[in-house]
Amino acid sequence: MPKRVDHAERRSQIAEALLRVAARRGLHAVGMRDVAAEAGISLRLVQYYFQTKEKLLLYGLQHLAERFGRRVTARLRAAGHDPGPRAMIEAMLMAALPTDEESRTFHLVYTSYAVLSVTDEALAAQPFIKNPDAAESALVELLRQAEESRLIQPGVDARLEAVGLLAVSAGLGTSILVGQRSPESAAAVLDHHLDRIFRDNPADAQGHGRGSGEEHSRRRDQGPNQGRD
Repeated sequence: MPKRVDHAERRSQIAEALLRVAARRGLHAVGMRDVAAEAGISLRLVQYYFQTKEKLLLYGLQHLAERFGRRVTARLRAAGHDPGPRAMIEAMLMAALPTDEESRTFHLVYTSYAVLSVTDEALAAQPFIKNPDAAESALVELLRQAEESRLIQPGVDARLEAVGLLAVSAGLGTSILVGQRSPESAAAVLDHHLDRIFRDNPADAQGHGRGSGEEHSRRRDQGPNQGRD
């Protein structure tokens, strides 16, 4: 009886081969024959699953985004139960920095996709920006949650800060790749921006924002000039 082929697994195998070759040579230089050789399969099999190079590249982009999502999830789990908005934002931003082989591949290849989408008509016709838009929306939502819990400074514009944080993270990633700064110094820059946005004592602010009855009453009874650190 012939062995049953897992088509989803085969497609993932091909996509992983694409990402490895793209990380070494650049996405613009990758051909279907190169991917087949990297995956250890025939060119005909790659063409069976992805009829054109454009389709292969688009699937590779989706696969890359899914890998990034799993990386963020792993960081969030490591942060513990209910880590809070700041830790979740930090996990997303740090996951994109090229601090190891996997994240380096992500940054290199994702940047290559962005550049190619400007000049390649087939890629340009696709909703390339939906993943960056999703990341931006996720950061905005986390910042608004933090605002409701009074974890961030008054007057913070969640949308503008989300855009700024993503831009800073992308720029820091490139600076790590070209050797301008170390991952540690890049992380320090991200911390600086998060420190500017978030309050110094988030535990007290969060408790107040949730309407803790006993704490709220105590502060009210003390008056505006009492009970301050």
